[in-house]
Amino acid sequence: MDDWLTAARHTTSAPAVLVTVAIVEGSVPREPGAKMLVTAAGFAGTIGGGHLEHRAIEIARRMLEEGGQPRLERFALGPSLGQCCGGIAHLVFEPVDRDQIALLDARRHLDSIRVLALDAPAWALFDGAGRQLAGAAVPAFDRTGGTHVFTDADGRRWLADAVLAPRAHLMLFGAGHVGAAIVRALAELPCRVTWVDEREDLFPATVPANVTIEATDIPEALVEQAAPGTTFLVMTHSHALDLRLSIAILSRPQSTQLRDWFGLIGSDTKRRQFEHRLRERGIANERIDAMVCPIGLPGIAGKAPAVIAASCAAQLLTVWEAFDAASHPEVSPESN
Repeated sequence: MDDWLTAARHTTSAPAVLVTVAIVEGSVPREPGAKMLVTAAGFAGTIGGGHLEHRAIEIARRMLEEGGQPRLERFALGPSLGQCCGGIAHLVFEPVDRDQIALLDARRHLDSIRVLALDAPAWALFDGAGRQLAGAAVPAFDRTGGTHVFTDADGRRWLADAVLAPRAHLMLFGAGHVGAAIVRALAELPCRVTWVDEREDLFPATVPANVTIEATDIPEALVEQAAPGTTFLVMTHSHALDLRLSIAILSRPQSTQLRDWFGLIGSDTKRRQFEHRLRERGIANERIDAMVCPIGLPGIAGKAPAVIAASCAAQLLTVWEAFDAASHPEVSPESN
């Protein structure tokens, strides 16, 4: 997801160059905003692999040796690089600014917009609402246009780079073997995870950068506070707690645009039992019908935690990508 940012945080003493896909024409491997961090010893992230990425690493390492200001380079993938997609990619190469990286790292779960001068040493950072957080004065730009290059009134070029927080938010209840396997499976996927259990000692000492731990005896309160469109997975150690959480989740008001998705671990037998108990507690049939139980992709029957996790991760990706395709999200105001 943001392994370039994680790598930048962990290589604070090593010079690095950030490579950003700025403009695309035709068919190219990655979209505007895709990034790769290059150091003398390695790289993190990807701009699509192949000859384009190999060439970009060469240019970035030459920049590390020779220095220089940010610059924009054009690559014709077919004629010059022999890649079958045949489009044109414009890449920005910039020496990493550690102050900027620290700010972005602190805002992993919030939208940010970087604005970088391509013809002078200047940058600024804005939040999703367009408020400037740091850096120099920059010209007006389109904050809803995603990552793009624009030219100011004096003919100077600028990169406006939308660094967006993941739109997908999973609230995962249960820190047992399957819950831990799901956290590992989602570690590098475009989502953020709130991992909930009252048994604080079950959580590992370290978790992926996209995971926040919530050790609480009142998990239903987190359900009530969750934003519309949250994804819920329930797999606690207690069927009674699973039922309480199911009632809380299925009782949430739903909006037309941002509908929750709810998965409950269990067999067909557990589903029938829960359907009966949920109806007894007044949950509407249409909400019960939307509950996904068993979880995971059809046809994958393995019960090992890693198998369940792989199946669930693939299922969640289909849910999140379908939602993204329907909603076409843009840079949004500050939100949690």
